[in-house]
Amino acid sequence: MFRRTRSDPVAIAPDWRSYDRVAEEYDRVRAPIHEPAAHDLVEVMGTPADGGFLDVGAGTGVVAAAAEAAGWRPTVAVDRSLPMLVRARGRGVHRLALADAVDLPFRDGRFGAVAGGFLLHVVPNYETLLFDMARVLRPGGALGAATWDWSRDEFSDTWRSVAETFTTKDLLDDAMRRAAPWAERFSKPDPLKEALREAGLRNIRVDRRQHRATVSIEDYLAGREISALGRFLREIQGETLWERFRERVAATFRERFADPIGDTNDVLLAVGTKPA
Repeated sequence: MFRRTRSDPVAIAPDWRSYDRVAEEYDRVRAPIHEPAAHDLVEVMGTPADGGFLDVGAGTGVVAAAAEAAGWRPTVAVDRSLPMLVRARGRGVHRLALADAVDLPFRDGRFGAVAGGFLLHVVPNYETLLFDMARVLRPGGALGAATWDWSRDEFSDTWRSVAETFTTKDLLDDAMRRAAPWAERFSKPDPLKEALREAGLRNIRVDRRQHRATVSIEDYLAGREISALGRFLREIQGETLWERFRERVAATFRERFADPIGDTNDVLLAVGTKPA
């Protein structure tokens, strides 16, 4: 079931930063990339405990589904995008809350574990987010976060180089700062540790994991299209120019790379404990 919060704080302007319009494609091409990291995150957070598991900024529910598979009961997924939560329900996650991640509609100390998968880098104020996640966590419980290591590679560089022929580098950089203001900061272990420590957590550790994915060029580019920069580019171009960009970038990839392509994804897993 869906639970709507308080006085409906989740109304979202239909702009390029919203995931509402890309939920179906996101679930198809991005969820398989996220799933190995989601299982890793649940694993490092420890065995199931009383109070259940909260997946904050759940998106299409890959972390929540991993928690349920690991035996956490109940598991609750909260996100501000209804279309993303519909996809989470399709993944078998049935306790859903429509809410903003920085205004969680739960009492203090409600959950035995609280996680945010690939969330810290996209919120305007990560301190507020972590404070509220810690607030709803039971003393002694684990708070976990997964972030990408945003290292550049030949595939992202190629996509970006084509994008810069359709707009300016400065506009793309500004869009990235607006959509993911902390991406660079949380690509490193020490800032992650510091953020969890400032939120009042203890016994903090950060692990690095690496996953290899083989995807078709078509699916790789679909993932780029629904990324923050892809959504921004489509918004400012209009459909005619957008289709020209899609044709250009697809031709460039097929000229430079074998199909399918092998992509490596590095993830940082940070876990801390709320003092008893």
